[in-house]
Parts: sequence; C-alpha cells; structure tokens
Amino acid sequence: MNDWLRIGAMAVGSFLLGSIPIGILLAKSKGVDIRKVGSGNIGATNVIRALGPKLGTLCFFLDVAKGYLPALFFGALMPDQPQTWGFVFGLIAVFGHMFSPFASFKGGKGIATGLGALLGSTPLVGWSALAVFIVVAFATRYVSLASVCAGIALIVFGYVYKSPMPLQIAYYCLGIFVILRHRENISRLLAGTESKFSFKKAPQSVPEDAST
Repeated sequence: MNDWLRIGAMAVGSFLLGSIPIGILLAKSKGVDIRKVGSGNIGATNVIRALGPKLGTLCFFLDVAKGYLPALFFGALMPDQPQTWGFVFGLIAVFGHMFSPFASFKGGKGIATGLGALLGSTPLVGWSALAVFIVVAFATRYVSLASVCAGIALIVFGYVYKSPMPLQIAYYCLGIFVILRHRENISRLLAGTESKFSFKKAPQSVPEDAST
C-alpha cells in the first residue's frame, strides 16, 4: 500500500508540475493574454510569434523541463523498470500541460513537454526524435509537420532501439495522439494554408489593447 501511495503522490506531483502554464505566465508578465493572440495556443511557437524569440525560447525550455524532471527523478526512485516508470511520470506531466487546471483545463499540444519526458526516461529515443523534428522544421519551416514526423519517428526509433515492449506500446499511442492533436494543422497543410514558422515576432500578433 505504501508503494502505491508513493506512486500516487509522484503521479500527482508530475501532473501539477506539468500543469504550470508557462506560456500564459510569461505572456502575462508582458501584459498579454497568449490565449487571445495568434493561434491561441500557449506553447512556445505561439509565444515566439507573439512576443519574440527570447520569451518563446524560454517557454520551450521550461515546457521541456516540466516533462524532463519528473521522468528523470521520479523514474530513478522506481528500482523496478525506472525507464518505463520515468516515461509514465513524464507522460502524466504532458497531460497536465494539455489539460491544466490552472488554465480552465486547456493547454498546449504537449510536444515540448513530451520531448522532456523522453529525454528524462529514454534519452536515445528522445534525442533521435528531436533530430527528426529539427531537420523537418528547418527544411520546411512547418512546426506542425515537424511534430507529426517526430511522433511517427518515435514509433520507429522505439522499435529500432529495442525499447521494452511497454514503452514501444506507449510510443505508438503517443505518436497517434500527436497526429490527432495536429489534425487541424494537417488539414491546413494539405490545403496549403498552414503558417510557416519564423523566429521574428509577428507585429500583427499582439493587438493594440493586449496590455490592458
């Protein structure tokens, strides 16, 4: 029973850590409601578009940390299958990010926090998926396409690196989930209307009254 209480406490801690709405807090520090700007997403991409690369990059690394820390530290506390448990706790943080109780149970798409969960539990798979993301993002400038490709690559790398079967199943589910979370982006990509990413702040992203 004590073990399950400990696991439950770590799961709650992972969810609450993931729930911290970094994008909202950073934008609020500049008097902006990020949910009313650009795509309305609270993730790093929209923060960069609305507030520039400095805050957007900070948002990205802090969102990654939300998945990395519980995966690394809580996983290490589980002597039996620490990688699998680490990924589970990291994944719980991802759901906290996507369904934050501090943001009316609405959040981002979980890509950065999911990356953190991978880097903290199965770093080889995480870095490989990140490499795919970077290559596709720089080649096409479509963050959504890069995210979908990384989600698919996650399934492939889990098999290639012979990850434990529970993790391979989790990778498959996460890859499918990433695709589903980006279904609107996929529709825009097919229609040729998806916005390309730029590190330059979009001047029209922040309305004139955003600071009020």
